[in-house]
Amino acid sequence: MALVIIIFGVLMVIAGAWLVAQPAALFDLLRKHSEALALHVFAVVVRMILGALLVLSANDSLYPAAMEILGWVILAAAIMLAVMGRGNFKKLMAWALSLNASLQRIAGTASIGFGGFLVYAFS
Repeated sequence: MALVIIIFGVLMVIAGAWLVAQPAALFDLLRKHSEALALHVFAVVVRMILGALLVLSANDSLYPAAMEILGWVILAAAIMLAVMGRGNFKKLMAWALSLNASLQRIAGTASIGFGGFLVYAFS
């Protein structure tokens, strides 16, 4: 399971680097699909999988307590996204997509840091 978490981390680093380098390209892609039910389902499912993996694999990491807590927080976020409904999810996406390029780059940098931390913690 640690390998799957490492893959998630690497993908987060890649997405973050893309967001830092070309925020408009990634946000245009998200904007194009922001109304799609598939994006909402994807957001929930990815968080459910990552959260569950972190909770179940926490003892295999360098920071077991932190990984377990992080896993529960991510699972809670998945549940919140699932129960918020389509209308509120669309509003959340509209807000996120309205952020200026500087904030988008900050989010990308945070993604790089978080993904790198996951890779480090489970390597």
